[in-house]
Amino acid sequence: MRRVMHSIIAAALVAAPLAAAANPYLAKPGETSVSIKIATCAIAGGFVHLYAAVDNNLFEKYGLKVEHVGIRGSSPSLAALAPDEVQFLYCSGDATTPGLASGIDAKLVGVLLVGQPWVLLAHKDVRKPEDLKGKAIGVSRPGQLTYRLAKAFVKRFNMENDVQIRPVGEGQVDGYKAMVAGIVQACQVTPPLDVQGKKDGFNVVFNMNDLDPLAIYSSLHTNSKMLRERPAIVQKVVAAMAEAIYFVEKNPDRAKVSMGRALKLTDSDSLQSAYDAYAKALINRRLVIPANAVAENVEVAREAGVTVKRKPDEIFDNSFAEHLEKSGFLKELWGDLPRGK
Repeated sequence: MRRVMHSIIAAALVAAPLAAAANPYLAKPGETSVSIKIATCAIAGGFVHLYAAVDNNLFEKYGLKVEHVGIRGSSPSLAALAPDEVQFLYCSGDATTPGLASGIDAKLVGVLLVGQPWVLLAHKDVRKPEDLKGKAIGVSRPGQLTYRLAKAFVKRFNMENDVQIRPVGEGQVDGYKAMVAGIVQACQVTPPLDVQGKKDGFNVVFNMNDLDPLAIYSSLHTNSKMLRERPAIVQKVVAAMAEAIYFVEKNPDRAKVSMGRALKLTDSDSLQSAYDAYAKALINRRLVIPANAVAENVEVAREAGVTVKRKPDEIFDNSFAEHLEKSGFLKELWGDLPRGK
């Protein structure tokens, strides 16, 4: 029996370093916590992984003390990130690409959601895209994401001269209010606002993911100071966000609580709609940023009048996401390497 126990203990001692090696990003015993600020550029269901990570103390195990800062809009958020007022930004990569391409000091270092969660919501008399002829779609400012998607939508259906694209505010709530007021007849929303729209009698007439299935949605950004002076902290944050994907998938009820708290939402149907979109449909477990999508976004920004000062490969860094696989972290987390995106 003693010999058997010695064998078990020996096996445990051998296995322990292997487990630790598979997650080399965890805080070591006695390691001092590092305080950082992570900003979000909106209040959105697509940020559920960050909400859940903060609420459930996922960052602490990596030796990080995170303060979540809310900033409205991609441009103001990048303006805070560049001078290191915040060290990380969680925002749609599609929305930030024009700013990054124009020379703002920041880079994408991981993307958790790939694809477009936006749908086109319209008045009850609009049942298909062609029914929008002679009507207006409410969007954010020219050059912003919903504006660019609306332009691509009318081009797809050859309605560039038949549908008005009308700026009505900064976010999807402004667009929704404009549609309710009859100022426009359609707008773009993301889950869970699509559920409320259906309850209010509106129709979902198009899924914007059909326009751009490789869209870069919820993405982690940092600045050159962090990349230059504290790359190990960047790696830890990327690892923590990768674990957040696992946590949200395995703990749907806790994830929905975090999302509901952030969105001030209690409706179960709306929370489930958001969870299905952001915890299942668009998930990118590897966090690797699709280079072709970045390049396409830069060209779209150029065509929209942005003065492009940086090449596509100068505004993203995949080394941190790629290290998750090289280190064995992803295999240890999921039990096997995630397939696909």
